[in-house]
Amino acid sequence: MSDEIVIGKDEYLIREGEMSTQMYYLKDGTMAVYKVKGDQEKEIGHIYSGELVGEMSFLDKSPRCASVKALSECRLVVIPSEKFEHTLASLPTWYRALVNTLLDRLRRANARIKI
Repeated sequence: MSDEIVIGKDEYLIREGEMSTQMYYLKDGTMAVYKVKGDQEKEIGHIYSGELVGEMSFLDKSPRCASVKALSECRLVVIPSEKFEHTLASLPTWYRALVNTLLDRLRRANARIKI
């Protein structure tokens, strides 16, 4: 079973530029997503209960592309890479190709967004 963590309001879960070995499932709470522009952070979105957090960098093993901060107390399930990779290995090869294709397209679309 995966571990659960609780983070308080205004605590960062993820910092832009960090490397990743896990993603999270947000069970309860709301989080904000921030990108650095110059010397300031700009809010670019929200994550709500029932959504994944940190999945892009987790899947393609690249640095985190944004920071994520709790807007309220948040309960999250930690999904470690070893557990995910074990599950993914049992799926057809085309599934991993699908995930990689979607991830690449999303990263390219995100890069075109001006903040």
